Amino acid sequence: DAIEMPPFRGHVRFENVSFAYGKRREVLKHIDLEVKPDQIIALVGETGSGKTTIINLIPRFYDPTEGRITIDGQDIREVTLHSLRSQIGIVLQETTLFAASIRENIAFGAQDASEEQIIAAAKAAQAHDFILRTQNGYDTEVGERGITLSGGQKQRIAIARAILTNPRLLVLDDATSSVDTETEEQIQLALALLMKGRTTFVIAHRLSTVMQADSILVLEKGAVAARGTHDELLRCSSLYAEIYRRQLKPRVEKPQ
Repeated sequence: DAIEMPPFRGHVRFENVSFAYGKRREVLKHIDLEVKPDQIIALVGETGSGKTTIINLIPRFYDPTEGRITIDGQDIREVTLHSLRSQIGIVLQETTLFAASIRENIAFGAQDASEEQIIAAAKAAQAHDFILRTQNGYDTEVGERGITLSGGQKQRIAIARAILTNPRLLVLDDATSSVDTETEEQIQLALALLMKGRTTFVIAHRLSTVMQADSILVLEKGAVAARGTHDELLRCSSLYAEIYRRQLKPRVEKPQ
């Protein structure tokens, strides 16, 4: 009885959401969260705190074991997967590319896109220049899982793909720890453009990301330990202050 999800406005709610893998302990515990259209919410926390599980629930890679998630008031378990996922752009640290041309990888979610649209998306993703330097440009074949491209190149292809599909809702992991400084700056420029005017959930690894977020969710052992803006959390959350000191602060102290 699944219905087609109408075009998103981007109002997302988590209502008492808990989740456990099989019969193991709960990974998420009673998450209540509201994100209004076009807002950016940053997720921070230690490894294993539940950040990745939250973003995996939005496109229904898993379903909550308790509670529900709604988009624009619609329970996402009641709509077709295609109508849900076709409106969500996903850029993760581990990018999935296919044994096909760069052009086909960018156009994977928008196969009727024109050459001009594909190139425009690549330029916006800071990918056009490196693509032209490959052996056959946009016709260059990439190996299975993109093995012939570097991590930074794969991530920019994934960003171009997301830009081309023009989603209303984004799920991002902004980790760029494995790339050089110049590539990291290019990726951050592309992500900033991609997030503009869209509802965005982002696992934040950089201070610049949390600073532009409308709200920051601090997770600890699957529960919400604190929430607020960067300045609010520095004042009232010792956990956030520790995360800031160890994970976020050193990144802004690099020479420009």
